Amino acid sequence: MRTTAILPVKSFARAKQRLGDVVGSEDRERLAAAMVTDVLAALTSVAEIDDVVVVTAEPLAAEAAAKAGAAVVNDPEEVGQSAAVSRGIDAALERGAERALLVPGDCPAVDPDEVAKLLARTPGDPSVVIVPDRHGSGTNALLLAPPDVIHPSFGPGSRERHEQAAQNAQARWRVAHPRSLILDVDTADDLAALRAALDARAGGAAHTRGLLTRMDRR
Repeated sequence: MRTTAILPVKSFARAKQRLGDVVGSEDRERLAAAMVTDVLAALTSVAEIDDVVVVTAEPLAAEAAAKAGAAVVNDPEEVGQSAAVSRGIDAALERGAERALLVPGDCPAVDPDEVAKLLARTPGDPSVVIVPDRHGSGTNALLLAPPDVIHPSFGPGSRERHEQAAQNAQARWRVAHPRSLILDVDTADDLAALRAALDARAGGAAHTRGLLTRMDRR
């Protein structure tokens, strides 16, 4: 089954505003860039993923995507994650995708082996696999077969919306909890959880690890 990973990336200067109390603006931009680079590295190493589409208006993210061999879709309006993902789904369908894995750019701890296992357990077509955030109410990732089986609606309470959308589409659906995919970074608590996860695991997220180490030294 041809699989496209879709990675929506907000402009780095606008990213991670909720970290403002603990991370300065320049470091927030660097952190956003490092996390995207690590997510790209993880996704492009998964054999079950045929290609990666990055939806962004950020030149540095587009450059990183091109270096990783990913396709770039411009997101000039930047009106939100759901709209960006919709652009990515259109591009994935044009590229012949039979399913799409939607992954945020702020999950740098993502484990390629966990992604491969998630893809191996797709329940069939049409289907929806929902990966919630660590709080349980949001959505970090979606696996959709076909890519347009539902219209993604991210944001607070999105897990319930995605479950309802899957039921309305009469698609088979399930909730999965890959440990490395539930760790996105929006708040200081999220950043602390990411640090703990990286400390407990050897390897992966090289750019994010390096930046966090430099930040600690300062």
